[in-house]
Amino acid sequence: MPEAQQVLVLWDIDRTLLYIGDIDRQVYRETFAEIVGRPAQRLPARGTGVTMPLAIRALLLDNGVPEGEVPELLPRMLELLPQRLAAHAEDMRQHGVLMPGAVEALSAVHDRRDFVPTVVTGNLKSNAMAKLSAFHLDGFVDAAIGGFASDDHHRPALVAVAQKRAQTKYGTVFTHTNTVIIGDSLEDVRTGLEGGALVIGIASGKTTAAELTAAGADLVLDSLEDVARLLEAISMLTPTSERT
Repeated sequence: MPEAQQVLVLWDIDRTLLYIGDIDRQVYRETFAEIVGRPAQRLPARGTGVTMPLAIRALLLDNGVPEGEVPELLPRMLELLPQRLAAHAEDMRQHGVLMPGAVEALSAVHDRRDFVPTVVTGNLKSNAMAKLSAFHLDGFVDAAIGGFASDDHHRPALVAVAQKRAQTKYGTVFTHTNTVIIGDSLEDVRTGLEGGALVIGIASGKTTAAELTAAGADLVLDSLEDVARLLEAISMLTPTSERT
């Protein structure tokens, strides 16, 4: 019997695995005030899934920063943001929450010998790792092969980033047929469709199951709580993987 093909599993983080409430927005407030020198009146929309560089660009423009100043201020904000989030590590642990079934789902995917789990996220890598570490989730993913906003501000491009890193490390060519992204937002669906991955939508965020399906998700689950169903979904979408 031929050996099962490896499957690259790309986890989204925010509202898929965990939720840190208003802490991200507080970090935006602090960073904007420190770099621009005045309070931000308008903050990025919640739960969109866009990459952090694009969110910060919108934050600057929406708060009256001239477009000509953005190229100078944006890198400074991206440099400061991880420091500001790290300062809220205890707040994340105390006030953040794990999404239902997240630990069990991560553990089950991690334990499958034919699954290669990592993350593709709109977070900068340092911010992503700070969030995962705060909830002791970092051991369930191979962050060295992930795709982060610090790699590219265009989120669909992060799929190829992760695929190439995973191929180099594990020796398997990862394409649309053996790459699955698991996420809660329309941006996660777009990332898969445009970036080259199958999509399992999780209706745990602000986007409904119907909206995820209409956007083109290959399969939608209400949450991560039914771990057996999740594993079955990954195997069904990638039929060369080992069946549970």
